[in-house]
Amino acid sequence: MRIVASGRMDRSFSSPLPLDSGLPPAVLLRRAHGFKLDMCHALERIADNLPDNIDRVECLRIANILAPSIRQIHVCEENDIFTAYAAALAVSADADMETLRRLKAEHVEDQCFADEVTETLLGIGHGRAIDNAEAVGFMLRGFFETMRRHVAFERAHILPVLDR
Repeated sequence: MRIVASGRMDRSFSSPLPLDSGLPPAVLLRRAHGFKLDMCHALERIADNLPDNIDRVECLRIANILAPSIRQIHVCEENDIFTAYAAALAVSADADMETLRRLKAEHVEDQCFADEVTETLLGIGHGRAIDNAEAVGFMLRGFFETMRRHVAFERAHILPVLDR
């Protein structure tokens, strides 16, 4: 799946970001945000359709791209985007370094959560019964709301610095 001009996901996904494209960090971050938010919307649709109106193929599609894509985005953010952010600030203040430490810690948490969501979606996609739809919905909502907060924070604090 890839992001198309409309900002929606194209089902022929291969990679959320062209990591070797030479694009400016702000562009990469905006693309990462677009992908993450599209994933959030897809997960929200799944959560909203629990337990009786599940698209198992969609669950498998999301399960196959979620964790590896989030991992790829995090590598790009930490290697390219955060480096550019630190350079733009000429980071010397502990508060600035603390922001980067916080975001990196959130990446670890997001990756673990993405792995759990992936496992759940794979099970559903392969026909496993949903024993507790409320718990599955809570898990999905917990993940996508965390992702949305992370994106909002980066938009408010990282992008303005990169856009200078």
